[in-house]
Amino acid sequence: MPFDRPLPSALPRGAATLRWPALLLLAVVAARLDLRWGTFRQPVTGPLLGLSAMTAAAVVVALPFITRRGVRTRVMAWSGLAAAVASLAFTTAVHLRAGHGASTAYGAFEPVALLIVLAFTARRGAAAPAAVGTVALITAVVSRPLAVEVREGSVVVAFVSTLIAVAVAGAAVTARLVAADRRQREYRIRLEQRVRLARDLHDYVAHHVTGIVVQAQGAGAIAGKRPDLVPAALRRIEDTGAEALVSLRRMVGALRADDPGAPLAPHGGMAAVRTLVANFGTTGVSVRLVEDGPTERLPADVADIVHRVVMEALTNIRKHAPACRTATVRVQAGRRHVAVSVDNDGAAPPTAPPGYGLTGLKERVTSAGGSLRTGTGSDGTWQVRARLPLLPPLPRAEAA
Repeated sequence: MPFDRPLPSALPRGAATLRWPALLLLAVVAARLDLRWGTFRQPVTGPLLGLSAMTAAAVVVALPFITRRGVRTRVMAWSGLAAAVASLAFTTAVHLRAGHGASTAYGAFEPVALLIVLAFTARRGAAAPAAVGTVALITAVVSRPLAVEVREGSVVVAFVSTLIAVAVAGAAVTARLVAADRRQREYRIRLEQRVRLARDLHDYVAHHVTGIVVQAQGAGAIAGKRPDLVPAALRRIEDTGAEALVSLRRMVGALRADDPGAPLAPHGGMAAVRTLVANFGTTGVSVRLVEDGPTERLPADVADIVHRVVMEALTNIRKHAPACRTATVRVQAGRRHVAVSVDNDGAAPPTAPPGYGLTGLKERVTSAGGSLRTGTGSDGTWQVRARLPLLPPLPRAEAA
């Protein structure tokens, strides 16, 4: 998956397109019900309810502009809090006028408008002000039926309003958490992709470039004494450079591919290990490959890691062990584990600067449940040891 490819939205494109028309239609239906019931024509509470409904409507109309890309979510949270404070203020005014013959504080439009604002505040608002705004909006929706008088009918309406408001807030918070989890997963996927790309760049490109440098140095050393060997060395340099370009093209092609699971680098196997050892033998170092057990039956992912271990070890011989003359690569495949070892007689100098190759290789091996150990052996040789589990295990009849 390319680094800039977003994860799919939890809301289908068609549903997202119809969201605003559906909400506006719901608000319009609620407003027509209030007009039909005469909510705003009540002698005492009508004007206050009308002003309160107009304030909530203004916030609802502003929501499409607030939610546009580039507008900070803090504006959304403070808008929801402002709508709740305004509604509570009008509720207080209705309560204070209840003794002057106020009839009812019921209405359909304002609760619907506040629920819409509540959903967007809890879903998209900045965390701290959105939490305050959510509580204030729920309080505003629940307290309005109780503004004039606390009686059985108003308590029932307040209870139903509480259930609806809590359900809307819960759904909005759930959607918020799902979106946050999706963003976190997307971040982890992109981070894993970057690490995988860094490993592949080091494993393949650095390997080829190191080979080019070593072969160029060898060609320069023999140019004066054996000029007849220079053309062959130049051809090897050309072939290695071509392989490096192929690896780069493959990695770039995988990053641009539609298939998110496309490998950034070719999968290695025992055939690739044999080719690697055979080609490495032309650099002046005698490399011997020893295979024990059914190495051809190794799982593809395990065989790929085996190839990476051998590649990194041989590349480090080129870079850090110029005195090396012989090296031994051993692959032992059993029923439950495969062991890889690379020994050379030219141990790396202690002043060699640490690189990213062994670090990335250890991460790759341990992520597969294996272990990696490097260091100088008792006989003075530099040793690379890797042990990887085999899942599922190889058949008993074919085990080593």
